[in-house]
Amino acid sequence: MSGDEFDDLKRAFDAGLPGPDPEARKRALTLAMKNFDDLQGSTDAARLTSEPTREGGILRGVRKMYATISSKGFLTATTALAAVAMVTVIPVLQEQAPSLRSREATPEPVVLTEEAEPPLVEPAPVEEVEAAPPMADMAAEPMPETFAAPSAAVQNRAMGGAAKMAPGVVSPAPMPAPSFDAPVAGLPDTEAFPEAEENSVTVTAEEPVSTFSVDVDTASWSIVRNSLTNGMLPPKDAVRVEEMVNYFPYDYPAPEGDAPFAAAIGVSDTPWREGTRIVHIGLQGALPAERPAMNLVFLIDTSGSMEQPDKLPLLKQSFRLMLGQLDPEDSVSIVTYAGSAGRVLDPTPASDRETILAALERLQAGGGTAGQAGLQQAYATAAEMAGDGEVSRVILATDGDFNIGISDPDDLKDYIAAQRESGTYLSVLGFGRGNLDDATMQALAQTGNGMASYIDTLAEAQKVLVDQLTGALVPIADDVKIQVEWNPAAVSEYRLIGYETRALRREDFNNDKVDAGEIGAGHQVTAIYEITPAGSDARMTDPLRYGAAQPVAGDASELGFLKLRHKAPGEEVSQLIEVPIMADAAPLPDAQWATAIAGFGQILRGSDMVGDWSIGDAMALAQGSRGEDPYGYRQEAITLMRLAESLSQ
Repeated sequence: MSGDEFDDLKRAFDAGLPGPDPEARKRALTLAMKNFDDLQGSTDAARLTSEPTREGGILRGVRKMYATISSKGFLTATTALAAVAMVTVIPVLQEQAPSLRSREATPEPVVLTEEAEPPLVEPAPVEEVEAAPPMADMAAEPMPETFAAPSAAVQNRAMGGAAKMAPGVVSPAPMPAPSFDAPVAGLPDTEAFPEAEENSVTVTAEEPVSTFSVDVDTASWSIVRNSLTNGMLPPKDAVRVEEMVNYFPYDYPAPEGDAPFAAAIGVSDTPWREGTRIVHIGLQGALPAERPAMNLVFLIDTSGSMEQPDKLPLLKQSFRLMLGQLDPEDSVSIVTYAGSAGRVLDPTPASDRETILAALERLQAGGGTAGQAGLQQAYATAAEMAGDGEVSRVILATDGDFNIGISDPDDLKDYIAAQRESGTYLSVLGFGRGNLDDATMQALAQTGNGMASYIDTLAEAQKVLVDQLTGALVPIADDVKIQVEWNPAAVSEYRLIGYETRALRREDFNNDKVDAGEIGAGHQVTAIYEITPAGSDARMTDPLRYGAAQPVAGDASELGFLKLRHKAPGEEVSQLIEVPIMADAAPLPDAQWATAIAGFGQILRGSDMVGDWSIGDAMALAQGSRGEDPYGYRQEAITLMRLAESLSQ
């Protein structure tokens, strides 16, 4: 703009703008009110641009305006218009603001009736626009640690429960959550995992007996994998070392005769602490010659929190895989629960695949999570389906987010314990991240004589529900307990690695009323102790000054004595197996691999019991002991170790 043009504009301001014309002001206000009322009553669909069907739209118009108006003329015109608006329009709006606010229209709520359904609104077509600038070029706040957009249900939980709305009022439809090619772990701060302190070193002379329940769950490894593949270290409480070790198959000897399982024991050196040794205990379950008929009740969580792609959609795909493995003699029923529970599929022969799949496909997520009501309905259905010589099992598929009825894990355990006497087993499959309640799922599975697995990919569903289906569903031994008495003459200290949530009291071992874990057909269980031999410089505790002299307990060649208790399915009296732990026992075939995984798990938990041993050390041990790996599970573990090493730096 030239100096003359600025001088002309200044003189116009100095001369004063003409005062407002009362008649013009009245006409303008009347027209504005009419337009306002017309817009409030409009039912036309919103338009995104003035030219929604032509390329460019409003952006092209803006570019054309810039191209046709000179910079000087444009600045002069817009400055003058702004000045006029400040003098004439703003005072009018200020005077009329109260009356305008009083005339704002309030949309009436849409009320649902039994005959009516919520109206569906077709979205206006969205045209393509130019891509936004890269995130790196934007002066934005740091991105959060995780990127998954919370669902409407998760947002609702964050606000303390269901939104307060009048009965029958439909809330506005939430913005659709973005979909991902792979499940993304979101909102880990809303997740719940069992809290348990790491097992400490125990002095053999003071407490020689160690007792715990077996664990065949594998959920922890899958959660660890899900976290690492999504770029973050897993929550420490989500890392259960025994479940990580038990995820992998091992070459243990099969039982002989009618024994439900066989026990193998091996001894090797500890890689992370010189002067100590590792004692492996491996149990191998028997495979039945013929699988009994199964009555399966799929108890499916269809609450709002299950709407994400890695929850209900993945659940449907997983059960589709499983159905292909069932025999014609098996039967299936489906019970769902959200705000309330209901049976959506009556007991149906597994051979009627189309009917079962159609019922699965009709499931949709929405509502609260009435887990207690769903469990009650599922157990009632299982009792209806039960037959002599058949296995009845409820398979609960959920993210564990119970918020209606019983929701506390301890209360749920009491309820499941009362139902356990019916002979129906309960297994739990976890899906999704963000509000995963692993603590509740663990409590349910442990109390319901079942297993707990976490399904984060279709490949994991293949492993759990196809490759290991018989072991997952057909029990061969109930209430399996392990007790080891260590010999003080040979072992000064010992430490059980993992099984913190499975600890039992010494007197629980002989009490057949105390619940413990089950072993399925073909299942394997691995337990690992780190021991300090008597006289080793690696001992971490000092002998007691006033303690009694330690007697030699039995043959010094025995490190300890292993006892196993188990019940045949449906029986109330346990049977006892006893095996000595010899000091010269050879390492088990897969001892180095199991030790590498156990060390990796301890590092992820932040344990100080492995000293300076690193993830790199665990990875080197794993690479050297990978052995046969037909399904690639072990190579995947090595890859995850590399990821964890990078993420921890």
